[in-house]
Amino acid sequence: MAYGDIRITMIFNPLRIVTDIWRHRYLLGQLVKRDVLLRYRGAMFGVLWIFLSPLLMLVIFAYVFGEVFQARGNVAESALPFWLFLYNGLIVFNVFSETVSRSPASVRGYPSFVKKIIFPVQILPLVPLGSALVHASFNFLILIAALAWTGNFNAQALLFPLALIPVILLATGFAWFLGAWGVFIKDMTQIVPVFIQMLMFLSPVFYPVSAVPVMLRPLYQFNPLGHVIELSRGLVTGLPVEWSVWGVALVISLAVAILGNFFFQHSREEFADVL
Repeated sequence: MAYGDIRITMIFNPLRIVTDIWRHRYLLGQLVKRDVLLRYRGAMFGVLWIFLSPLLMLVIFAYVFGEVFQARGNVAESALPFWLFLYNGLIVFNVFSETVSRSPASVRGYPSFVKKIIFPVQILPLVPLGSALVHASFNFLILIAALAWTGNFNAQALLFPLALIPVILLATGFAWFLGAWGVFIKDMTQIVPVFIQMLMFLSPVFYPVSAVPVMLRPLYQFNPLGHVIELSRGLVTGLPVEWSVWGVALVISLAVAILGNFFFQHSREEFADVL
């Protein structure tokens, strides 16, 4: 087997990708910690905003959608208040959106690291993902507290983090793709947020899939984010969930992650020259 074939086989090996990330877990953790702290540096309440920001958002959702509009979710299936219905969907979507929207600058923002031969450049696009997961953790705790406060808590909701695995893999794949593209195309930092906004309205964040016209529903089958959002709501409301659908989303997301890693590894040799 030629050297090139061996290298490609190694890149497409999911176990090797995970092992590579695990080997650099401490460095990745320090970069994530630095990224989170820098975001809140100089703020009066500092890192407390990780907790205060989603809490204030939830209070506003509760007032606007619960008191002003008195909107509800899919009442036919669940009595979950619409503001919790919406907040649940945003937790899932924000993991993806925060990671992907920041990924085009994830490599370009560290030129000194990229030019170091021994530095594991492949972990740089994962830094925004780590930050997104930190915020998602606090959002999840607030969601659980809100469910308990409104009398809608059930033990099945604790499986919510498990439901996020396909989204994490999907975000990882796109982070590697866009992290590499962002080195060569500066406009990606402007283009990606626009598509993220479009995707938010094309995903069942503000509405259930059952509200989509029947003729358009097949299109939603190709959106792993939509599957995870619907499944997470099923977990939160205590309704039966289709784990087979989650499995399909997991396979699709894993394929995207592997392809994203391959593209990144194939492009990384040119990063130092461009930067």
